[in-house]
Amino acid sequence: MLLVPVSGTAVAAPPPHTVVTDGAKLAGIRQAIRSGHAGKAQRDALKVVVDKANAALTAGPWSVVQKPSAPPSGDKHDYLSQAPYWWASRPKTPDNPQGCPYVSKDGQRNPEADAITDHTYRMWAWDAMYYLSLAWYYTGDAKYANRAALDIRTWFLDPATKMNPNMTYSQLVPCRNTISGTGIIDSTQSFSQLMDAFALLDGGAPGWTGKDRSGIRTWLTQYLDWMRTSPQAELELAATNNHGTFLDMQNAAISAYLGRRDAARKIVLDAEQKRFTAQFAADGSQPLELSRTMSWHYANFNLTAWGRMAEVGQNLGVDVWKYTAPNGVTLRKVVDQLIPGALHGAGAWPHQQIGVFDQSIAADIFHAAAEEAHDTDAAAALKQMPLPAGGDTWPVRVSCFPLDPPLK
Repeated sequence: MLLVPVSGTAVAAPPPHTVVTDGAKLAGIRQAIRSGHAGKAQRDALKVVVDKANAALTAGPWSVVQKPSAPPSGDKHDYLSQAPYWWASRPKTPDNPQGCPYVSKDGQRNPEADAITDHTYRMWAWDAMYYLSLAWYYTGDAKYANRAALDIRTWFLDPATKMNPNMTYSQLVPCRNTISGTGIIDSTQSFSQLMDAFALLDGGAPGWTGKDRSGIRTWLTQYLDWMRTSPQAELELAATNNHGTFLDMQNAAISAYLGRRDAARKIVLDAEQKRFTAQFAADGSQPLELSRTMSWHYANFNLTAWGRMAEVGQNLGVDVWKYTAPNGVTLRKVVDQLIPGALHGAGAWPHQQIGVFDQSIAADIFHAAAEEAHDTDAAAALKQMPLPAGGDTWPVRVSCFPLDPPLK
């Protein structure tokens, strides 16, 4: 049974200083839960969040030093992953043990990449930190905050286990020594959720100390500097597809958490000007994502980034949903392009999608469009489309979530 503090005269707490999610919305949901006035959708969503947090209580903690081999630097504290869509083109022999050269097969994941654990551990650890922090915020149960603090210290702060603040060796392609920025997506697709986790814990969570908060801010300052000035980051910032969107969104979120609101606001405003016409055709289609072999996934993936960009922007006084590009496209128009696929599946999506066609991945951006852009079409689609199999947690998250697999 889900247990939360309930009182008919619960006192409203000040909103948390979250930088992605609207803190006032979270505070209102918390008040409804603790006063016993939460609706069924909120109660069901909270149960899913708490179940995920309960699983995280006995999983991990995870660390980059747990991987079986070191990156080229020789330092296991550096994050390491292998580019997932690259494959050996020749048989592996004593003279060519790696099967060089490697070639790209878009959308076809090479299981070799899973032998390096940082990618998987990163996903599990960052999801755990988020769900544990959110569970503590809503229930007030100290065990969730204490475990979130342990996971955060292990991944980011403890000298023996912490990750160095860079992504220099993310998504390396075997047999190649060239610099690429694409691997940064390992971070940008889900790192912003941690800004809200940190912000929730900053609001007085047990086990989360002033030293922890100071340490995280120092780490983030170094990480943001790398994400703005490294050769890999410069390449990724120039990317015109979802990679560029995610990096802008991540950097805006980190800047906002660090109190650099003007810099964060400029990132969002510049992203509108620079990326809308590069990514979105006048009819709302996404040519760069539709050219992929997993076009449904990547069209939704990019919009997840834009949904979060809009959420960060809202907290900074920038309404991305109201922006109209020179070609007339709006974010709402782009979102509405997904409605036929979400309602009717692959048969209504006239683009290539290898693998599973998961209609439910459009749910978060439809929620965001319905609530922030008053998109009645997206709201209607939500009532008819399949929702996430593990449960729709939007009613207590109220923010677009990354498309990584859920925490198991």
